[in-house]
Formats: sequence, structure tokens, C-alpha cells
Amino acid sequence: MRTSRIPVLAALAGLALLLLVLLAPSAGARATGIQDAAAALKQGPVYVHPDASDQLTEAQADALAQKIENADKPVFVAVLPDTSEFPEQNLLRDLRTQTGVTGLYGIRLGDAFDAGADRSVMSRDAVQNLVSSVSGPGVDANTQLNNFVDQALPVVGGSAPASWSGGSSAGTDGVPVGGLITLGAVVVAGGAGAYAVVRRNRKRKEEEEQEALEKLRVVVDEDITAFGEELERLDFHPSEKGADDAMRADYERSLDAYDKAKSLMGSARHPHDVRPVTEQVADGRFALAVLAARRERRPLPERRPPCFFDPRHGPSTEDRTWSPAGGSSREVPVCSADAARLDAGQDPEARTVETATGRRPYWEAGPAYGPWAGGYFGGGLLPGLLMGTLLGSMLATPAYAGEYGGNEFEGGDFSGADFSSGDFGGGGGFDGGGFGGGFGGGDFGGGGGF
Repeated sequence: MRTSRIPVLAALAGLALLLLVLLAPSAGARATGIQDAAAALKQGPVYVHPDASDQLTEAQADALAQKIENADKPVFVAVLPDTSEFPEQNLLRDLRTQTGVTGLYGIRLGDAFDAGADRSVMSRDAVQNLVSSVSGPGVDANTQLNNFVDQALPVVGGSAPASWSGGSSAGTDGVPVGGLITLGAVVVAGGAGAYAVVRRNRKRKEEEEQEALEKLRVVVDEDITAFGEELERLDFHPSEKGADDAMRADYERSLDAYDKAKSLMGSARHPHDVRPVTEQVADGRFALAVLAARRERRPLPERRPPCFFDPRHGPSTEDRTWSPAGGSSREVPVCSADAARLDAGQDPEARTVETATGRRPYWEAGPAYGPWAGGYFGGGLLPGLLMGTLLGSMLATPAYAGEYGGNEFEGGDFSGADFSSGDFGGGGGFDGGGFGGGFGGGDFGGGGGF
């Protein structure tokens, strides 16, 4: 008996149809609860459960999803009813597990909010600060979730997962058929064209990142040099008269921070690699401040962020109200010298950097300085400090997040349930603006890093 040859395309089309049949569940087998939310988040960044549609309209959900997709960041948002279908205990971790994609996850559960992230895309402290900054009594879902996304996009690492295909952001009673159809189309048509676009965009991004990194290198090298000069001026000798173990430990920490900062900067390949460098410099300067207080028998200083106007001034000692040119007032951490200048009606000694129009304060410079400032004023602190400034405006845009927010390979990868719960951290629970104890700070590595 003769058999006909089946063309390759016909075979692929048959395979695609078979996939659709196998993957699409029957009408009576629809998943519920967390499974529904996870399935939707695989197709798009925002999911609104039908019973929570009064919290976020379809138009608001679509606008929020578009913002995240434009930034190409692995940020997931779920709006869920506070019912037994979504138990608070381990809710974030379970949603992350079933979605199976590395990223930052925010959940609005009834009127409460909490978030968690894989540590590769956002630190534990950053998530805690972020949750705290957007939580509060009486905040409506649309305002809260937009604030969450606006503050997260500039600092979260990684890229959006490849599975996002523009599906609806609202919850439905069906299955993500659009995603299955897309899968079939990819099987039939191939992904050569899309791959070429990705490669071209990646090359452009790499070139722009290198240009930004070179700008940062100049500023960071100045910081490291100034820190090294402070170490020399201190002139501490571990064997000197009066030195004790606590002083020696402070000195050792400052030396370690100096060495780590130099090493990290030497290996930096992307702008976001600078953030841990300035974190080390800040840690080292604080260790020096503690050592100086011990030697002089003064009360030990509390841990505070560096002076906002120039981190080379060392840890801040107090807060002062300050307004940038044309901007609104805000509280900023300042050193004692800048506090005295402000009290006397004088301008603070601001850190300036090179720009196309000459040297300007860093907050009036371009987006490349975001990672540098982020290491000094990390987490939820930085957006408030820079609100209304040129750099602050750039930090809040999806364009900044797409170019400087992080390595595209850090987030958005499919891991399924194969991830360490110790590397997934949340904001602390849904209690009083949070969920109230779900996984807070323990199951996922606490406060910020999934």
C-alpha cells in the first residue's frame, strides 16, 4: 500500500494542534486559586482574580501590565480576594513556586499588601523597604500597585520572561488559550526573526551600558581613593597603646571593605555591578566612624546612610529639610558640616560629576549615576530622596529600568519549583499593610530576596 509523504510544515502544524489538545484542560477541569494566578502570570505580569475586580479595573490592570512589559522586567503583580482560597501562610512562596519564574512578586490580598523576590533580582532589604514605602492604611489598590511598580522597576534585576505574550491581565474563567496558540505558532513558524531582534537590542544595550559604566568608573574610583586616604589619616595601628579587640575588629572591617570595593570595581561589567561597590565603601566608612569614636571614648554612632550631598563626607549625623532647584522639600540625611551650612542659609557642599554641560550635582546628572547612588541609599530610601530631581525622574521611568536596572540574565528565567527557599525573601507578612506573617523574612531569606 502506498503512503503519502507528509510535508514538514504539515507535521509541525499537527504537532502544534496536538499540543493545544494536550495542554488545554477540559471545561470541568479548570484549576483554581493559586494555580489560576500562576498560570495567568506566566502569560502576563498582572493577574486580577474575578472576585477582586472591584480593587483594580481591567483598564487599570492593563495599564499596569503595559508599564511592566515596556520596562522588560520580571515584576509580577496579583490582586486576590482575602478568602480561604488564598491562605496567607506561604502564599507568596507558593505563588512563586507554581509560576516558576525568577522575579519580584507583589500580592494585594484584600486590603493588605506584601512582596517577595528572588535574591538574584532584588535584595532582602530592598524588598522590605519597598513594601514599607508603599504600605499604609487606606491606600487604594491602583495607587499602591503603581507606586510599587514605579519604585521597583529601576532597581529590580533581570528581564521579563519569554512566556509573556500580551495576554489579558484580568482574571478569567478560562485558560490562557492565547498563550497556547502562541506556542503552536512558534512551533510552526520558528523564532528566527524574534531572535535576531533580541540579539540586535542586546548589542545596543551592551554598548550603552559600557558607556555608562565608564562614567561611573571615574566617580567610584574617586570614592575609593578618598576612602583609602581616610584610612591613612586615621593612622591606627592594631598594636598601639590602648587598642582593644573591638577597635581592631573595626579596623579590619574597614580594610576588608576597602579591598572588596577595589576588587568589585575591577570586575564590574555592567552599571548595576557598581551598587555593591558603593555599598562596601559605605560600610567601610561607618566602620571607621565607629573606630574613631572608640579611640576618642565617645558614644558609638548609630548606623545611618551617608551624607546625601556627598557620600565622601561619611555617615550622616542627622536629617535636614532640603529642596532641589525647582523641587519640593524633603528630609535628607546630612553630615554635621552640611547641617551647619544649611542652618546658616548656605549651600551644602554637593558632589558634582561631569555632564554634557559641565560639572553638576549628581542628582542633576544622567541615569548612569543611579547604581552609584543606589549603593549608598539603597532600597526604598533612594526614590524619596531624589523625588523631583533629574536623576529621580529618570530612575522612575521604564526606559531607565530597561537600560540600567540589572543584568537580563538575573531574572525572568524559568526555574519551576527548583529554587532555594532561602534565596526567596519577602517584605514581612500581610499584617497591617502586609499579610501578617506568611513567609516574612524567613522562608525566603527575608525581606527581599526570593
